[in-house]
Amino acid sequence: MRELLEPRPTDIAAALRTTTEALARELVSPTARAPEWTELEWRIAEAASAMHGVSALLGGASRWEGPARWQRFLQEQRHQTSSRHAGIVELLRNLDTLSRREGVAMTTLKGVALHALGVYRPGERPMADVDLVVRASDRAAATRVLEAAGYAVCLRTWKHDNFAPRAAHGIVGFGESAANPVNVDLHVRIRERLPVVEVDITPKVLVSQPQPGLNDYRSIAALMTHLLLHAAGNMRFRSLRLIQLHDIARLAARLTADDWNAVVGIPPHWWALPPLQLASHYFPQVVPLDVLARLERACPRWLRRACRRQSLTDVSLSNLWIEAFPGIEWSPTPRERVRYVVDRIWPRREVLVAREDVVRAVPWLAESAWTRMPQWRRILHWARSRRPRYETWHSVAAALRDAPVEAAPAQRPEVSSAYNA
Repeated sequence: MRELLEPRPTDIAAALRTTTEALARELVSPTARAPEWTELEWRIAEAASAMHGVSALLGGASRWEGPARWQRFLQEQRHQTSSRHAGIVELLRNLDTLSRREGVAMTTLKGVALHALGVYRPGERPMADVDLVVRASDRAAATRVLEAAGYAVCLRTWKHDNFAPRAAHGIVGFGESAANPVNVDLHVRIRERLPVVEVDITPKVLVSQPQPGLNDYRSIAALMTHLLLHAAGNMRFRSLRLIQLHDIARLAARLTADDWNAVVGIPPHWWALPPLQLASHYFPQVVPLDVLARLERACPRWLRRACRRQSLTDVSLSNLWIEAFPGIEWSPTPRERVRYVVDRIWPRREVLVAREDVVRAVPWLAESAWTRMPQWRRILHWARSRRPRYETWHSVAAALRDAPVEAAPAQRPEVSSAYNA
């Protein structure tokens, strides 16, 4: 039990890598024999499974039975994911009715769109929140719709406005829980910062004349394009999730040659190669080789070489350590790399304000001394030692305890980037 009570950070980092990579392989090719893991590794596997959003999928795919605690964890996660899905469906019906009444068009994104296409069955894929995008001119009307549905803004970021139910309580339990509130992220643009260049694909993914109510993407290719850009942003923030690679792999099976041509883009989307390359590594033969070749020619050499060596663990929350310059390989030119380094060492006022807003919106972050640390002290830590990422450490602590604790919002890379900077 000592290894569970006082695990060394290096042991946790090793266990995260071992379990994350093994669970990824298990989703692709289920084996007949359970891993021969230590008790610490089985607990860390719970944290990895929850952070990567694949507990429900593993519960339905695994052919072997691990320890009783592991089996209970997967079964409970599958049950909670299914129950939570039912609540999200009811919320979407209400939003559709209210938005039609208000005369505002909203487009549902990512997980909701994947479920609508039948890519997943209810209970297979978790949805921590609902993502919607509206035209900038409809932002006020969309806000009224959400307020009529019982929501209020709790956090504004450069990416979206985050709405939470006004009657929401704190997050309880570890991983998925039907009792946890369903937040709504309202976007007016679909964009990512990689890391200093902003990529905006809004016109490419939305229908030109959306109708009042809930709308779909322009096409299945538009959905894939958004999944890839979102995955690219998460890779840059070291917050990629295995479920995102699984989304890409499942949707890829439905794309035609014409769809892939639209995904590649003209000129080719240089940022699409790393997530497609990583998805192909874990889910072989899902992406046509000619698509990868075309994107490889467009991708900057430095990024192409760096991502070729990276594993899921390296670019996800399973990577335990705070990095001085995470995602610097996504800066394609020397000038952009210098700008990124300067921004990390001397963060702009908007970054500092974002940190404060995130800490206020996510109460458990106040437990971390890192969130209150001045930038000069953070830089000293970068130079002198490795420091665990608090959101990863928090999830690990939840898995090591028997009592439920508030789970970390691993699906929010903008949260991760704000307070780890």
